[in-house]
Amino acid sequence: MGNNKYMENTNNETKKTNIFSVVPLRGKVAFPHTNISFEVGREMTLKAIDYASAGDRLVLICAQKQTEKDEITADDLFTVGCVARIKQVAQLSGGAIRVLCEGLYRARARRIAMEENGGYYYAVADEIQPIHGDPVLEEAYFRTAKELVKDVLAADGKIAKETFNKLERISQAEEYMDVAVTAMRVRLEIKQAILEEGRTIERLKLFERCLNDELEISKIEKKIASTVRQNIDKSQKEYFLREQLKAIHKELGDDGKEEDEYREKVLAKKLPEKLEEKCLKEIDRMSKMQPSSPEYTVISGYLDQVLALPWTEETTDTEALSDCAAVLEADHYGLEKIKERITEYLAVLKLTGNMKAPILCFVGPPGVGKTSIAKSVARALDRKFVRMSLGGVKDEAEIRGHRRTYIGAMPGRIMYGMKNAGSVNPVFLLDEIDKITSDMHGDPAGALLEVLDPEQNATFRDRFIEYPYDLSKVLFITTANTLETIPAPLRDRMEIIEVSGYTMEEKTEIARRYLAPKQLVANGLTDNNMTFTEDGIRAAIEGYTKEAGVRTLERTVGTLCRKIAVQYAENKDLPCVTVDAKKVEELLGAPRFKIDETRFQEEIGAVTGLAWTAVGGTTLVVEAVKMQGKGEIKLTGQLGDVMKESALAALTYIRSRAEKYGLDPDGFSKTDLHVHVPEGATPKDGPSAGITMATAILSALTEKKARGDIAMTGEITLRGKVLPIGGLKEKALAARRVGIKTVIIPKDNERDVAELPEVVRAEIRFIPVSNVEEVFALMLGGAGYEKPQPPKKRATKPKRMPVMPETGDTQNGVRC
Repeated sequence: MGNNKYMENTNNETKKTNIFSVVPLRGKVAFPHTNISFEVGREMTLKAIDYASAGDRLVLICAQKQTEKDEITADDLFTVGCVARIKQVAQLSGGAIRVLCEGLYRARARRIAMEENGGYYYAVADEIQPIHGDPVLEEAYFRTAKELVKDVLAADGKIAKETFNKLERISQAEEYMDVAVTAMRVRLEIKQAILEEGRTIERLKLFERCLNDELEISKIEKKIASTVRQNIDKSQKEYFLREQLKAIHKELGDDGKEEDEYREKVLAKKLPEKLEEKCLKEIDRMSKMQPSSPEYTVISGYLDQVLALPWTEETTDTEALSDCAAVLEADHYGLEKIKERITEYLAVLKLTGNMKAPILCFVGPPGVGKTSIAKSVARALDRKFVRMSLGGVKDEAEIRGHRRTYIGAMPGRIMYGMKNAGSVNPVFLLDEIDKITSDMHGDPAGALLEVLDPEQNATFRDRFIEYPYDLSKVLFITTANTLETIPAPLRDRMEIIEVSGYTMEEKTEIARRYLAPKQLVANGLTDNNMTFTEDGIRAAIEGYTKEAGVRTLERTVGTLCRKIAVQYAENKDLPCVTVDAKKVEELLGAPRFKIDETRFQEEIGAVTGLAWTAVGGTTLVVEAVKMQGKGEIKLTGQLGDVMKESALAALTYIRSRAEKYGLDPDGFSKTDLHVHVPEGATPKDGPSAGITMATAILSALTEKKARGDIAMTGEITLRGKVLPIGGLKEKALAARRVGIKTVIIPKDNERDVAELPEVVRAEIRFIPVSNVEEVFALMLGGAGYEKPQPPKKRATKPKRMPVMPETGDTQNGVRC
């Protein structure tokens, strides 16, 4: 399509007729004698600009009747527009462009149609020639209009000085109106009417009517400002703006739709009476503010948070106790204490109809299933589940939230979790509660006291919400690796349930039932591609893992599956691979862990002790050496204060009975002792290495060999009494892992042996002692010495334990 220009004579006037590409303009009207800038993003408009830019750069700019409409037809455009020349085109992000045009003359489109091949609108348009009337009358209207324009532009106060200067230099009425209307804040319909009018006098009349309307609007604005200003102090600028906006709303009769929507939501939410009243007051405050005000945003954010919280929404618990137990059995086996406690809670809830939820704390090493059992509890009770990790939390505001006076304030993570749950009775997991710390911003443990206290959490107050929230129906479950880092007041509010590590048999069963099938699916394999034998699983456990849980075991099984997956990817006809002990070593290489047989040899000053850590039990060797010196004792191995005191107590006991052991009492002043616990990079503390240190010291002083096939644990006093210790199960499992068959324990821990797995009791002989003299007799020989005998029977059926591993535990050190 070309721009075929031709001339036509009508009413003794010459009109220019042309074919133009059409540019639809939203929200603006283009006038001659002015420059207009606009952005273009629609495809048809981009094509129209491209076509014009390739030719004479002329376009017909027509205003769009409905500005919000994207897909338009020819009927959606005004037929009168402005012919303009494209002066500049600039590329914007996203494929859009910015166009600067110079208005040339008005034109009326005879016809607007779509260019079939080009994909844009074009128009056949005639230039609108102004029709002049009585020159005297026209001049009178023109002068009146210029005076009115000065008043209007002066009252507006936002017109550029260049526009004033340009208007002063214009002597033609048509050009003056074009420039003045462009600079004024006038509605699109009025501007279009002035553009379309061809008779100059009628056009001046329209222009003057528009100017008078603008002056009247300015007077009303001044009246509103004057009315407000009489009621307030001039220094209260913010309050003045609000009152002015209120007066404007009153003049326009505009009540605000957003406030009405909030009011309807608050009334429909069925909030507590006082909270509902508080929210309605906040909505009334909003109605007096400008939406762009920062306080308006704060109030709307507050209302959104309040309305998002569950206040009355509640899920229904599982009806039958048997259904609850079935879900727990399907997800985990063992963990009888946890299953029994959840069943008790559900039973009492059904009998009473209402009870405060218990606060449970699962304590155990990493990878034993603490987090997964919490998820299973939620599924068993048919409740929503929310998890909140407390690892590294050190700001009290993380729990209680921030006051609304702070910029960017938000509710605490407790309220955030309740919002995500959508009900008032979810299962809420507080993971890693032993990892919280405190700093200058407050102590999160102090904030949790209210959350985890059944007597207080019915009125938990978040600083952002500023209203008591009922947490009494929430079943809070916490997890921890150790209780020692949990503050005593917080620990006192929780019901502690210990989740211990696994035996070899339990790990084998877990791997066979759960881990292997899970990793087969994860790596695209089936039972037809790969199977595990029992000795293969045992080889993976013994040679490549050293943990209380099964997390590393799961990764090891995954490694085996991936290596087999590589073989199947290279050869799809590969027969089913059986992973036995030999295959495990072939795929994983030499075992990482082996039982050190030399540790069972008798040595002077070396005794095996048992310790508890945050990741399970472990064995450690206490070494003691004597040398000539000044009677000093040196303790190394990054020992804590309690452990150092245990060594001093042991030495004092031996010195007090030196003659009994054939030692020269005066020789201590000439002998130095060095007590060392290997793995010096790991912090160690606790009193239960007391008898181990005493035995190692006596062995070094008397130069008698101590037995290496016996491990021990127990605290020693200055009178030689052996006091009870904790973590017996974890320590016994550690002894079994390294092949120790005899363990010396305090007499008061004898009752704890009955709670150990049957397989442990069958393989390890536990010797209870009440005095350290019994330990010396067993380890160094002498009165009462009796060589321990190996157990006669071995358990065949492992105790069932949980399967799914948890995440996020770290080792904090060794606790003896």
